[in-house]
Amino acid sequence: MIRAIFLIVIVHIGLPYLYSQELEGKVTDEYGTPIPDAYILKHPGSGHSHTNELGIFTLPGVQPGDTIEVSFLGFEKRRLILQQTDFGKRMNIVLTEEPISLEQVVISKKLSTINQITAISLKNNPVNSSQEVLRKIPGLFIAQHAGGGKAEQIFLRGFDIDHGTDISINVDGMPVNMVSHAHGQGYADLHFLIPETIENIDFGKGPYYAEWGNFSTAGYVNFQTKEKLNHSLASLEYGQFNTLRAVGLFDLLGDNPGQNAYLAAEYMLTDGPFESSQHFNRVNFMGKYTANLPDNDKLSVMASHFSSKWDASGQIPQRAVDSGLIGRFGAIDDTEGGATSRSNLILSHTKTLSGNAFVKSRAYFSQYDFELFSNFTFFLNDPENGDQIRQRESRNVYGLESTWHQQFAMGPAGLNLRGGAGLRYDQVAGNELSHTLNRRTALDTLALGDINESNIYSFVDAELDFGRVLVHPGLRFDYFRFDYVDKLASRYQTQSESKALASPKLNVIYNPAPTWQLFLKSGIGFHSNDTRVVVAREGRKILPAAYGLDLGGMWKPLPRLWFNTALWYLFLEQEFVYVGDEGIVEPSGKTRRYGLDFGIRYELANGLFFDSDVNYTIARAAEEPEGANYIPLAPELTAAGGLVFQPASGFSGGIRYRYIRDRPANEDGSVIAKGYFVLDGNINYTVKKITFSLIGENLLDTEWNEAQFATESRLRVEDESVEELHFTPGTPFFLKGKLAYRF
Repeated sequence: MIRAIFLIVIVHIGLPYLYSQELEGKVTDEYGTPIPDAYILKHPGSGHSHTNELGIFTLPGVQPGDTIEVSFLGFEKRRLILQQTDFGKRMNIVLTEEPISLEQVVISKKLSTINQITAISLKNNPVNSSQEVLRKIPGLFIAQHAGGGKAEQIFLRGFDIDHGTDISINVDGMPVNMVSHAHGQGYADLHFLIPETIENIDFGKGPYYAEWGNFSTAGYVNFQTKEKLNHSLASLEYGQFNTLRAVGLFDLLGDNPGQNAYLAAEYMLTDGPFESSQHFNRVNFMGKYTANLPDNDKLSVMASHFSSKWDASGQIPQRAVDSGLIGRFGAIDDTEGGATSRSNLILSHTKTLSGNAFVKSRAYFSQYDFELFSNFTFFLNDPENGDQIRQRESRNVYGLESTWHQQFAMGPAGLNLRGGAGLRYDQVAGNELSHTLNRRTALDTLALGDINESNIYSFVDAELDFGRVLVHPGLRFDYFRFDYVDKLASRYQTQSESKALASPKLNVIYNPAPTWQLFLKSGIGFHSNDTRVVVAREGRKILPAAYGLDLGGMWKPLPRLWFNTALWYLFLEQEFVYVGDEGIVEPSGKTRRYGLDFGIRYELANGLFFDSDVNYTIARAAEEPEGANYIPLAPELTAAGGLVFQPASGFSGGIRYRYIRDRPANEDGSVIAKGYFVLDGNINYTVKKITFSLIGENLLDTEWNEAQFATESRLRVEDESVEELHFTPGTPFFLKGKLAYRF
């Protein structure tokens, strides 16, 4: 009896596949450019597939007479009835662009499904400043506190990430984070990225992704730049505080089948709202060439150069403002500031092995220079000359990575395999911390050395597709070598340490329909420590692990309504705190964080979009007593969202808000970082090829603190030091106009 039942079940499951075939196809746009991650759904039934990075897909279990539906965000959905002639060769499917809509979004069994909501935000409300691009990540907040040229301070999932210690930031797969940086571990200056060149933002929260390694504890972000331009663009912005920004994007090849190339340039300057002018200026150049080679191979080359210089007023103590010593936009030391530059070269190649397999390889090189003058404590350590410090370095970064992708069809189940290996090598010359006066005189060299840091890694992951359930295991292996030569030591010596770490991942997705999904994500990640700290501590706590767990779901109850939510937990074996006036990273013990993420997107009418994200977090030091276990500056409650009206032509615009609640600025909560609510907006009018825009920041003219710290400092007029809130004031009401011409 049992044998008979078993035989009936096997026949019931397998019989349709005895008479069905496998469909192979390629999805492109009207210009012949492959569309990755397009969704292919079989009707009737639940069979489905996705295109790979080459736009190619395979769909098993179909036969002539079946209907397939092909969809992708920003394109018109197509329904096709399969013919016998569609089998035995690769089927070509062309999608036509149409205005973006939530109806085009399909909830599918992919870890990156939620990225579609960021794609909608990017297309409907594009950013016009590299300082704003990170705000596209739901739940991520930033703060700028050094004249606009320093990398932003980042907040996500209960982390004060500083400038990148716990988030991996990348552009076209090239890492932005700098290991063992002169100013802070993981320092990620994204200002070389021209916002108008961004095609897509790939992101994920938590340590659940085998492809991303160092710093990806709170998550990762990968900005993907455009391969082609639909049109050339010239734009000019001018606003208050002597703010000017000019951008040009130039298509070089036009409608040249199989080849695309463009140049992009950006120039920006501003004095800012401060009493001492920022004198900020930045110039960006970028060029990219992409060629579709025979046999579905692809070659891409991207080169860019960025240079920036600025003056800054730094953080100011609250008592100096309250006493009338300085104004809110004044300064204690207005000789702070800096200069930085970065040149990048990225070479990417995709080699097709078969219809179901390809290898993607990437090589990159960055040449980077950095110099920063800061004064956090004023006259605490040197009552006569002040406490100004200079942090400086010059580095070369080399990288290479190859990833193999393979799809398998196994009757009713499917298997996608991916394996990769790579190397990153940082060569840092003159990593320096000095005590300076007025940015001119070096009073004392506190630290000076050369760093060589290597990271060799490999990873493998799999997608086991069982119809409604996707099981996604992964494993990553990292090996680090840290070398440091202290130039202040009495004799030459290379101090070396090394460490290896395995990081397993396991994610399970339950997706019974294209309208809802449940997921459970788990994994181990890590962030490395600074080389100088590693060798000083003789290799202890080199790669502290982060243990994460997410339980959540996504739901589309209506074609134009989307909800997403997640309960999450993250435990770190070691937290790192950057000590600015000493130029070191100090361990501060084990930490735990847990919270709730919630998001909603609703298309109220054609071209009218509402969105909101709310994030609540509890972050505590695990080994400290209650009441003294707050993690300084960890965000507790944040919210961001807005309303966007984006028709095909004519008037468009939007209004955006962001909110962060008061939170402890030190371990016992005796100093509070003040929360704020800021409202921004824009209105645009498009006529033919010209768009006129009016952009407003802080429409309510809120008095808010952008960056805040609990710092012990001493003013020249004081006999004793004081620990209290130090802050950089947020931008007041700020208006600028923009003119853009497409050609």
